[in-house]
Amino acid sequence: MEHIRLAIADGIATITLNRPDQLNAFTTTMEYELIDAYDRCDADDDVRAVVLTGAGRAFCAGADLSAGADTFAEWQDEHSGDDLRRDGGGRVVLRMFESRKPIVAAINGPAVGVGITMTLAADFRLAADDARIGFVFNRRGLIPESCSSWFLPKLVPLQRALDWIYSGRLVDAAEAHDAGLLYSLHPRESVLDEAYALARRITEHSAPVSVALSRQLVWRSLGSDHPMLAHRAESRGINLRGVGPDAREGIAAFLEKRAAVFPDRVSTDTPDLFGDDLPSPPVPPLNRQH
Repeated sequence: MEHIRLAIADGIATITLNRPDQLNAFTTTMEYELIDAYDRCDADDDVRAVVLTGAGRAFCAGADLSAGADTFAEWQDEHSGDDLRRDGGGRVVLRMFESRKPIVAAINGPAVGVGITMTLAADFRLAADDARIGFVFNRRGLIPESCSSWFLPKLVPLQRALDWIYSGRLVDAAEAHDAGLLYSLHPRESVLDEAYALARRITEHSAPVSVALSRQLVWRSLGSDHPMLAHRAESRGINLRGVGPDAREGIAAFLEKRAAVFPDRVSTDTPDLFGDDLPSPPVPPLNRQH
């Protein structure tokens, strides 16, 4: 890979944005390589979690603007009318949304523009205590991207999200943490180790397929207008998982006071809890007798 690195060790995949001399500025090459990296992580059953970080002193300085005022001109050259080019950061974030492995962002330095919006689909964002973030789009005559208009108001209070977006101001790590955008703050030199520790803690005792399904249940419920979506998907999951080998092993391990060894694999044994072809569970009538 040219603009990122992918390394796998001890059940954790590390995706590193790797353009340190350009502060890891986002490129089309990086877009495609990130999507490929998440594809590889989902296909590898040895990967239990993914840590996303940046090389050098920055996490990501945003889109590569080396073409100057013509940075987005190629979009108009390639397409016309209603055939619009899709936002590259959005394509990455949508792939992250579909990930079957938890994602921990280790924000080791400045994260601006797509550098912060690409982390919004991560499950956790840990940051260096001296990092600064910025949703700077309005200051560049642009608008929010990477699906951030959907994600950000779900992660922080609406008025705080609007303040950050409208003003485009740089926000220090403490303010982002207080607003709930960042999970925890750490000295710059330890943020990656803390991300690894969290990745291990959330996966080492859990069934991989159950983690994959739980991630989708929570993320998809964020956009649902009624808890019935969650009820139907959870009911399907309990019916399917409850009689499977993972549940049998998990219950046996609990009763025998030993560590569980879950046999199901994410790549082959993850059911679709949201497919239209699966029957919805019947809803029993209310019992109004007292």
